[in-house]
Amino acid sequence: MKKPFQDMIRESETPVLVDFYADWCGPCKAVSPVVESLASSYEGKLKVVKVDVDKNPQAAEFYQVRGIPAFILFDKGEIKWRAAGFRSEADFRRELDTLLAA
Repeated sequence: MKKPFQDMIRESETPVLVDFYADWCGPCKAVSPVVESLASSYEGKLKVVKVDVDKNPQAAEFYQVRGIPAFILFDKGEIKWRAAGFRSEADFRRELDTLLAA
């Protein structure tokens, strides 16, 4: 795994939501607009990063991603939350609002 990715999630000023996806994955494509909306509306409070598991299998393996789409929220390199599968924007917002307020 590339060191800059780990450095970025560890050294980010804000929490980092990582979206593990693949171009061929239907649920990944379906949730993509939701992830883009979250990136826009949480700008300054949260960084959103997309990781293609086909191009970065070592990252998926390192973080034990077994199914996609998968989402992991990091705060200073520590995993604070993880989920897999399609999620609605309302579900994401409920989780993120709670986690970011803590």
